[in-house]
Amino acid sequence: MRRDAEFFGEQEMEIVQISRALKEALRAEETLTSAGIDYFVESDNYRATLLFVIPVERVGAFFYVLPPDAARARELLRAAGFVVVDVEPSDASASPAAGTSTDAGEP
Repeated sequence: MRRDAEFFGEQEMEIVQISRALKEALRAEETLTSAGIDYFVESDNYRATLLFVIPVERVGAFFYVLPPDAARARELLRAAGFVVVDVEPSDASASPAAGTSTDAGEP
């Protein structure tokens, strides 16, 4: 279920998906909500490449969940056809409010 940042307080969150279009973000929300996973979503900038060479900055919807829900959320999103953000253990937690830009290539 979609939650405000205040719901999670100071807890560390893991990014699980970046939606590049509104339609994609709405489908991701439906997938996580129907599975009963609490998540936080915010818009932020990410870097992509156009024609494999030209760097461009775009805005996307960044989805965050609590670490105990991250593996399940990624599995559900993958099964629904989404590209998920897999992070290394040392990079697993992120602060949604930090406004971290992410490199994300075009699918």
